[in-house]
Amino acid sequence: MQRTTNSISHTLRDFDQLPDSAHIRPKTAAQLLGVSIASFWRLIASGKLKTHKLTERTTSVKAGDLRAFIDSKAGV
Repeated sequence: MQRTTNSISHTLRDFDQLPDSAHIRPKTAAQLLGVSIASFWRLIASGKLKTHKLTERTTSVKAGDLRAFIDSKAGV
């Protein structure tokens, strides 16, 4: 099955409905923040966001942490 490049992932589309405990993969988190993947990892390295290891090779960020970061940058 071939993916189309113009489709929006369901995580991006449904982000507002996800529970705070939902795990978001780094690429999707970067898209939600409107930054490159390199900038995303710089946010992690600087301690502004926290990642969670789901497995040895799978990293995520919790939706609640992303929302809090976005709100802090928006001044909400």
